[in-house]
Amino acid sequence: MKTVHRFAAGALLMFALPCAGFAADYAVQPASTLGFSGSFQGSSFDGGFKQWQATISYDPAQLAQSKFDVNVTMASVAVSDKDQQGALPGKDFFDVAQYPTAHFVTTGFRNVGGKVVADGRLTLRGVTKPVSLAVDFKPQGKNATLDVSGTLQRLAFGVGGGDYADTSVIGADVKVHAHLVLVGK
Repeated sequence: MKTVHRFAAGALLMFALPCAGFAADYAVQPASTLGFSGSFQGSSFDGGFKQWQATISYDPAQLAQSKFDVNVTMASVAVSDKDQQGALPGKDFFDVAQYPTAHFVTTGFRNVGGKVVADGRLTLRGVTKPVSLAVDFKPQGKNATLDVSGTLQRLAFGVGGGDYADTSVIGADVKVHAHLVLVGK
């Protein structure tokens, strides 16, 4: 009789495992955007990146299995101001010659007051720091949209240090935001 119970328990476990949660994998569509905003001499400015890749596995009911992994080509930065456009890839800011990419990968997710926060590590200019991003996920059948946002301290990553460290000229906070259009794989 014990053998029958063990077999039954094993069979139940085997059938339950496929039902155990796995995050859904998504392909990021070209309509997706990755941007930032900051301030210069008291005026706000917006920018973004034209080249980046993201691997997204996400299910709000299975946060422990979810993961974001994003690589950004820093030379693809785009802002509307000609002087800023010329300066950002340079040594004083992103230093794309030495640090061509930035990388963000999640280390976990948590619920905070009914909202999901993605905790992760951002490597920018060779500096790796913890970063938290608010997550707004909207499923649409097998597809979804995913919006993330957060605030970085630019000087913590050495962006605009030296002569540009004065936060009364260039604000210390940089807001990052992404809108991802996702198709289920």
